[in-house]
Amino acid sequence: MATAAQISGTDKPYKDLLVVSIEQAVAAPLCSCHFAQGGARVIKIERPEGDFARKYDQAVMGESSYFVWANHGKESLCLDIKDPEDAAFLHVLLGKADVFIQNLAPGASARAGFDSTELRARYPRLITCDISGYGETGSYRDMKAYDFLVQCESGLVAVNGAPGAPGRIGVSVCDIGASMNAVIGIQQALYRRSVTGTGSGVKVSLFDTAADWMTVPLMHTVYAGKAPEPVGLHHPSIAPYGGFATSDGHMLAISIQNEREWRRLCSDVLGDADLATDARFCNASLRVKNRRDLDAIVSAFFARHSRVALEELLRAAAIAYGGVNSVETFAGHPQLRRRTVTLESGKSAKLAGAPVQYSYENPDEPFGRIPAIGEHSDAIRREFAGGAANA
Repeated sequence: MATAAQISGTDKPYKDLLVVSIEQAVAAPLCSCHFAQGGARVIKIERPEGDFARKYDQAVMGESSYFVWANHGKESLCLDIKDPEDAAFLHVLLGKADVFIQNLAPGASARAGFDSTELRARYPRLITCDISGYGETGSYRDMKAYDFLVQCESGLVAVNGAPGAPGRIGVSVCDIGASMNAVIGIQQALYRRSVTGTGSGVKVSLFDTAADWMTVPLMHTVYAGKAPEPVGLHHPSIAPYGGFATSDGHMLAISIQNEREWRRLCSDVLGDADLATDARFCNASLRVKNRRDLDAIVSAFFARHSRVALEELLRAAAIAYGGVNSVETFAGHPQLRRRTVTLESGKSAKLAGAPVQYSYENPDEPFGRIPAIGEHSDAIRREFAGGAANA
């Protein structure tokens, strides 16, 4: 069976690693996918009906956008871990594995005989990673923890959206963040194993991930007595800051971070140097206090000019700005890197390029292909037949 590293033809850092993952949805699959991209051999354990994320949508030529994004470069093995023979075979795999990842419902893996602590006792070099919604203790441990619900429980939606209209972040940000934390944790455990020779346990939850991101609003609430309110494209403590409509139907966002930029905006963009010393706007706190008047001035100026003309002024004045783009506009963005992936059907699609670029990797090299449900089951069973897990 060819590994991701052999397929790519490059000497990637994880080329000698075997990652076994009982995974579904987004968080665990995205975590293991990063190891596949790094050259690891990733065996994805699926139920016979497959990871339910395969059916989330049919946006990519009939295949799920979520599944294509988070599962390229893996091998798919169908197992029923409640079946004694399949459970025994999984133990054979884990006896050979470097990393075991799972994001089943809380306690499900342990009930099936795959408690992470017991696995590390049985296979001392194994690194285990358990990804959950709310962690393994506390009254919420058994709660269903879909990304949206964790956004709600953690207060993320309370600081997003517009005034009076809290808003869900439009991507699965808690799943994504948990997967990144899991990658970080596994990397630390791998480094520790290189020194000590023994594996470690890594535990990550979506809620802890969101809670970490909410540290600043949390501190404002606990220590200053007031949480930041949702302000749309504005900022609770900076002005001018936000999106402003142009004369030709676009919207540009600006972010003024200091007094030097404020003076340049007034003189070089708005053409009114005296505005910088106006009693309403002469320091950061006054600009926030009088945001409505300030935004009206900026809005009126932007409404008289085209996007192109404003971009020329803003860039010449070294004012930070960005287009408030639709996804359609983003799809054609000049900075957007794309990378080819082969779908289960054999067709090709383009994903966004990997967010981390390495000197040893060709950024145009295609991602690994998407596996069909159980595509590698027979080959993996033959390969590991007769193996004996450690007693």
